[in-house]
Amino acid sequence: MTQQPPSTETRRPDRAALVIAAVLAIIAAVIVYSTATARGGSATRIGPGAFPYAIAACLFVLAIWTAFEAVRGDFPEREEQQVGPIVWIVGGLAAQMLLLHIAGFAIATGLLFAATARGFGRGPLWLTIPVGIVLSFVIWVIFAKGLQLSLPAGPLERLI
Repeated sequence: MTQQPPSTETRRPDRAALVIAAVLAIIAAVIVYSTATARGGSATRIGPGAFPYAIAACLFVLAIWTAFEAVRGDFPEREEQQVGPIVWIVGGLAAQMLLLHIAGFAIATGLLFAATARGFGRGPLWLTIPVGIVLSFVIWVIFAKGLQLSLPAGPLERLI
């Protein structure tokens, strides 16, 4: 039996993980800055400002840890990304945001439901659009009528 020599091939730093680490550090810095410059305060030592600082500290630790692991190359290789499903889901979110106040909650969220189902490869659009609208309308009725919460109403919601 012969032993294989140790691999001299080293993995390059993971650029995507380094970007994630930088974003985490930026978010932590924004939280610290926002909390430090916020008006108001508390006479107690541990007040409402302590929690944002704790979150920022955790995010900063995660940023350092992620950067360290990225430089070491310890993240597993990622699969090739498929663009189609991402386009369907992001397109559904954009359609919901654009149509929410025009078409109402049920129709806009039903289209989001259908686009997300299409992105995950489930069901034809002719079936998922009406199913999504019906489910979204039921949710609108529960929130708007049952819980008295305000959700955008469109032509379908105005029928009730």
